[in-house]
Amino acid sequence: MFLSVFDIFKVGVGPSSSHTMGPMLAAARFLDALRDGADHVPGSGAATRIEATLHGSLAFTGKGHATDRAVILGLLGFVPDTLDPEEAERRLAALTETGTIDVPGIGPLAFDPEKGVVFDYGPPLPGHANGMVLRAFDAAGNLHLTETYYSIGGGFVLTERELRTADIKGDDAKVSRPWPFANAVEMLAMSETSGLSIAAMKRANETAGGHTTLDAGLDRLWSVMDACIDRGLVTDGILPGGLKVRRRAKAIHEALQAERGNNLAQPHTVNDWLSVYAMAVNEENAAGGQVVTAPTNGAAGVVPAVIRYYRDHCVGATHKGIRDFILTAAAVGGIIKTNASISGAEVGCQGEVGSASAMAAAGLCAALGGTPQQVENAAEIALEHHLGMTCDPVKGLVQVPCIERNGLGAIKAVAAASLALRGDGIHVVPLDVCIETMRQTGHDMSVKYKETSTGGLAVNLPEC
Repeated sequence: MFLSVFDIFKVGVGPSSSHTMGPMLAAARFLDALRDGADHVPGSGAATRIEATLHGSLAFTGKGHATDRAVILGLLGFVPDTLDPEEAERRLAALTETGTIDVPGIGPLAFDPEKGVVFDYGPPLPGHANGMVLRAFDAAGNLHLTETYYSIGGGFVLTERELRTADIKGDDAKVSRPWPFANAVEMLAMSETSGLSIAAMKRANETAGGHTTLDAGLDRLWSVMDACIDRGLVTDGILPGGLKVRRRAKAIHEALQAERGNNLAQPHTVNDWLSVYAMAVNEENAAGGQVVTAPTNGAAGVVPAVIRYYRDHCVGATHKGIRDFILTAAAVGGIIKTNASISGAEVGCQGEVGSASAMAAAGLCAALGGTPQQVENAAEIALEHHLGMTCDPVKGLVQVPCIERNGLGAIKAVAAASLALRGDGIHVVPLDVCIETMRQTGHDMSVKYKETSTGGLAVNLPEC
């Protein structure tokens, strides 16, 4: 199965790829299924009413992630990468007044924005912790169409059938790829055989699928990431959601700028730069701003922070280096997703910030001239030291501990890349073993610590 760089990195909106982007896309897919009409219940009349039910983690932390709002926006025809915030607000206001969704190609459908999204706090659906069911009914109340969707992390959405048959939609799965590595062992073997870097093999795989505008797409990804950092560095105030978390990136950035050129600055200040870049992104994400899944929204700050560090702080940084960074990071992210998970609801935060840190470490190592063996080592070091990390967001918001956690993930990524570059690529724990260990650890982890906000920090702050 091939996962494109544009599958791993998606332009979207905050605060969550699994709980916001995924449900929005699922609702939009349901509209397509209604238009198609192939799977409607025999004997039912035309659809006149629609409703949605959230299960598992989508229910437990749905309010904090604005999942209900995301579902409604999807039913209104919006998708994350082209969402117009002003138009979205206008359409939501109109829905509140009319209770009707006017769907092109289907007609008007009754929908109650207050009761149309049901939060089911019972057992999760069997396929995945992030499950949701969409239903349409005819005028007599008969079921017209039903579909179960699973939001499996990073904005990926599968129907029940697709999940059962492992039919994860990559980028044109029928295309033959010149370097079809599915794990790190294969990746290194193909690199040795071909003499190509990981970025070069990834580039060849992408262009084999007809990506004639690959570089333009890579540049857009970095442009959105970079702009997100910039917005976060100049915006202050209180983040939404009720925790009253203050944005801190702006004040920290201003202090760092004031210290530039000061001979008395501490050498570890570079860690503050890494942290502030990552925090800027995740504060924007928490506010519902435009971000790039990297590989998820909850971990969206790590890769951009390390790319910004590379560009602004590393000797010899180039634009080609940024492109190679993104391609290499996507290759590692694809391996992790294929063989384990990037979903906090499935394996905890080791699958989100841990994966992001491994991707960033690999990307930086490649951009700084590391060999494929050193790149694989960098990814393994970063992931290994996130193993067992839980996902316990306070009040179900992607704020505490998520924002700071991205900063620490970025710091670990740089440290891992540096350690790998100091070595020859030979190490004890292969990346594939580390990924499998993450999968097993996530499987054994209590559901309390997998994005349900029913354990850990989420329950030990009584005032929240």
